[in-house]
Amino acid sequence: MNPWRGLGGLPRECWVLFATNLINRAGMMVLPFLVIYLTRELGFSAARAGFIFAVYGATAIVAGPISGKLSDHIGALPIMRASLLSSGTALFLFPLARSFASVVAITVVWAACAEVFRPASLAAITHVVTAEQRKPAFALNRLAINLGMSIGPALGGFLATVSFHAMFVVDGVTTLLAGAVLLVTRWSAATGGHLKSGGDESHLEVRSILRDTRLAIFLTASVMVGIVFFQNESALPLYIVQYLHMSPAFYGTLFTINTLLIVALEVPLNTATARWPTTWSLVGGCLLFAIGFGALAIVSSVAGILAMVVVWTFGEMTLFPAMASHLGEVAPPRQRGTYMGAYSMSLSIALTLGPWLGNELLGTSGPIGVWSVMFALGVLGAVLMVYAAPPHLRMRSPVAAEF
Repeated sequence: MNPWRGLGGLPRECWVLFATNLINRAGMMVLPFLVIYLTRELGFSAARAGFIFAVYGATAIVAGPISGKLSDHIGALPIMRASLLSSGTALFLFPLARSFASVVAITVVWAACAEVFRPASLAAITHVVTAEQRKPAFALNRLAINLGMSIGPALGGFLATVSFHAMFVVDGVTTLLAGAVLLVTRWSAATGGHLKSGGDESHLEVRSILRDTRLAIFLTASVMVGIVFFQNESALPLYIVQYLHMSPAFYGTLFTINTLLIVALEVPLNTATARWPTTWSLVGGCLLFAIGFGALAIVSSVAGILAMVVVWTFGEMTLFPAMASHLGEVAPPRQRGTYMGAYSMSLSIALTLGPWLGNELLGTSGPIGVWSVMFALGVLGAVLMVYAAPPHLRMRSPVAAEF
């Protein structure tokens, strides 16, 4: 049977978002090279450059819930369009900022504009697909992002050696081009704006999400496994280069393997498991993270590290589409944007805490300490995921849950 067969039935809007994300991410190069730009081009200290990067992360944490709420009230499509067009404009203005205060200010504006896109896009997908299509649709969305990110940073590295200004121009142009795709293409399916409610009911919805215990459990688990996952950008390279004395090129090879697996297998994997109970995928993905990173406490050979990268990559391919799909199952239609905004916020928190925690543990407790903690966080996240779903959904497929 063709494992890609499920993509043919996806709504046209999913493919529009695929093209949008691919164009946008293929031009994404400023953020990966922001610290280098600030230190080399503007002469900022490493501490100041790190602070500005932290400002971007803190703004992203705030932007997620705001984006989700706005998506519920005025629709996801206007938010996505505004995000791309405004963030593209901000990238053109960024090089004009030269002082520390002005760079902080433009970073806040840029981050706020750029980071409202993800919750809105996740909510838009949820609104246009059926229950059975959720996992393949979110996997397709991630495929576009990963394909684009395999191009953007590589091109950015070349442009950074030639002209930092050119890097901003290319990133800005591709962002505006992605926005133009959403402006000129027809979008017939609902994206949430038509579901907005009156003032009194809206107020109750805000209160309900704050009182949603299962959502709080899910978000806590999301932060935990997010911390584990983001070690691939922090503790993992330090462990490989400084502790195992392997080359940076080997670490780069791990990313290549990760990307190739995602491009080749994530969509077929999620198509094949579309009818699985989402809880199975949530728990399985967390456990694969726990094993893939936790086993590094005892694995130090090249073959062993390669095997663990494969393990946690399967966890990544399983977990992230399942988490978005889970929220599509449990969120009330009028609050899908709000739930996706809360989910986006949890990942931003994990991205903020994860690298710091991993590097701190690696420095104080060594490899056994950091990877043991990551194993524990992954297992605890898996346990919490069991309780994040209502009892009637834990063993039922998302399709059956709709009837």
